[in-house]
Amino acid sequence: MGYLTTDKKKITAKTLLEMKAAGEKITQMTAYDFTTAGIIDAAASNVMAGNQDTTPITVDQMIYHARAVVRACHHCLVVCDMPFGSYQVSREDGIRNAIRIIKETGAGAVKMEGGKEIADTVKGIVDAGIPVIGHLGLTPQSIHKFGGYGLRAKEDTEAEKLIEDALALDAAGVSGITLEKVPAALANKVTAMVKAATIGIGAGNGTDGQVLVYADALGMTSGFKPKFLRHFANVNKCMTEGVMEYIRCVKSESFPSEAESY
Repeated sequence: MGYLTTDKKKITAKTLLEMKAAGEKITQMTAYDFTTAGIIDAAASNVMAGNQDTTPITVDQMIYHARAVVRACHHCLVVCDMPFGSYQVSREDGIRNAIRIIKETGAGAVKMEGGKEIADTVKGIVDAGIPVIGHLGLTPQSIHKFGGYGLRAKEDTEAEKLIEDALALDAAGVSGITLEKVPAALANKVTAMVKAATIGIGAGNGTDGQVLVYADALGMTSGFKPKFLRHFANVNKCMTEGVMEYIRCVKSESFPSEAESY
């Protein structure tokens, strides 16, 4: 993930806190490969496995993708998601896997889903010198518990727990907290209560920044259009037309031309 700004200096986890304090909005996009990450990084300066959800992803797979992204990013802060099972079993496992991810990828931070139940692990990782981004609300790794991708924390009990979780993560030393698919009023409240920068996705405009999946934001995916998603380009249409034109030219024998032949 790359946190984007007009500042040409390398972005770090500390930059997020500075941007929050200055009231400057933070922009974040996902990237999973070298080419895409390079485009995002250049534009700023900055879902590949085909699974039904994120739970099957392994540490090795995340390291592979994050390493490719880091190689392309000279400006953006790269945040690597810690996959399901890499920190839920024990605090020691979490710290060990976080260290391995940072050592083998060169990423600038890791991201973890959960609240009070992982706060001690988060603190251990932060104490080890690794910046952490938290993730609350709709947490994809817990999708089987939720039973779907609906709005989270709309009832008082869950909203109160989310606030408690945010405060616990903040106390553990996270640099940022992703708030996914929660009521805007709740996201605003959390943003005002924590020192960490909040990054919203489906959480209204009052968070310290926003994040979108690049393939969704650029119109590469089809049939997925939740309320919070805006298409900023139509890459699906452009690529489809390009492939069709390539096929037409090959079949009509207009490609390759004499000028394109040796």
